[in-house]
Amino acid sequence: MDAGGRTRAAPAAQMSPGELVRRTRKERGLTLAQLGGLAGYSAAQVSRYERGISPLTDVTVLRAFADALGIAPQALGLTPQPDVRHGSAIRPTTAYPRLPASTVGDTARWEDGEDPVRRRRLLANLAVTAAAAAGAPVLTGGRPPVNEAALGEALVARLRDAMLGLHHNITIPSETAVNADLSRALTDFHTCRYGSLAVRLPRLIHAGHAHSASGDCALLARSYLLATRMLIKLDEQQLGWMAADRARQSAEAAGDALLVAEAARLLAVLARKADWYEQAMSIALTAADHPGLRAGGPDHAAERGLLIQSAAYTAAKAGDTAGMRELTNEAAAIAKGLGGPTLLRDHGGGFSLTTVQLHLISAENSAGDPSAALAAARAVAPQSLPSVERRARYYTDIAAAYGRWGRRDDCVRALLAAEHHAPEETHARPAVKSLISGLLVSGRTTTELRGLAARVGVLP
Repeated sequence: MDAGGRTRAAPAAQMSPGELVRRTRKERGLTLAQLGGLAGYSAAQVSRYERGISPLTDVTVLRAFADALGIAPQALGLTPQPDVRHGSAIRPTTAYPRLPASTVGDTARWEDGEDPVRRRRLLANLAVTAAAAAGAPVLTGGRPPVNEAALGEALVARLRDAMLGLHHNITIPSETAVNADLSRALTDFHTCRYGSLAVRLPRLIHAGHAHSASGDCALLARSYLLATRMLIKLDEQQLGWMAADRARQSAEAAGDALLVAEAARLLAVLARKADWYEQAMSIALTAADHPGLRAGGPDHAAERGLLIQSAAYTAAKAGDTAGMRELTNEAAAIAKGLGGPTLLRDHGGGFSLTTVQLHLISAENSAGDPSAALAAARAVAPQSLPSVERRARYYTDIAAAYGRWGRRDDCVRALLAAEHHAPEETHARPAVKSLISGLLVSGRTTTELRGLAARVGVLP
């Protein structure tokens, strides 16, 4: 306080970037909406930046506010940016790092240190599925020899080989045939038929690379988006980053705003899984407020909703329950504005009030409140969920909430329900295996629990 008892404004050097933006905006007499219009963000997003709910760390975002408000770059921790450097115009930085494009050529060699005998053993269980996917007759002497607990490992191995260019005399089909195969692969994902997906998806990646050489990059982007979603589900983050970045590069080359936004959403998920919460929030919300997405139709609005849902889940993981609920409400407002479910080709769950509520179950549980998670679950009718994959997620999220709450029998019943709807999904997912392992070592076991453990390949 000064000698007259008045509170002094904090010096700019002591303010966070958000506080400085807020003070300068008020000094300029601008509303949140007016500043958002100048900087290219929604009023709600400007408010989140000002209050520190969304981290104001991305260089592109900081420069947008500096330019809109006339703030010296140094005050926001930026260096002055000349218009030209070494004779070349300066380009805006991207919202996330660009990795070099893949230069791996086709080769039939195994990776150094890879045991081909072990690989053959991992992939042997896919023989029946491969024949079925190719339309060949399948001869069996009884129960098909498919070990669903090993499907995840086999699928990861095949995706890794496809991404590294380890192919064996694969014929490139026509564009029509490839698009039909992509539709079937998306159906495999949404119905949790991962054995079939393990055959189709590597083939699509190879075909996508071949077609991208002639300028058709959309197929490659869609193939890598699907691969990324599957790798995230199987907790293969290293390959997931590689697939997501290739999806982003291909989407940008195709010039498709929806594909670019979906690649950003998956990158945000991977950043969240790596506990990089500020970066995950920045990626998702920057993509949600991109002019190319905001200017589109209902499908673009639905993709914005998915990105904001992702940011809400990140806020929950970061311990910001209030921010999580604010973002969830914003996503719900978008869903209400759309008036009903919006289907998206590259996100089979689409976007609706139901999918917002489904995400809220996970978010409340991640925020440490299993009772709130279960309350959110009671507001969802499982039969209203748009796919088998979404219904499996519903039941595994409920199981996780019961497990956190110590209600073991309810947890097992929820896992059995997930298994009933999607056995391959339930048996292959590492998150389910981890939950069951915890149940086995933390208390009494039952016949149902031991049977479930055996089917997912977890030893008691």
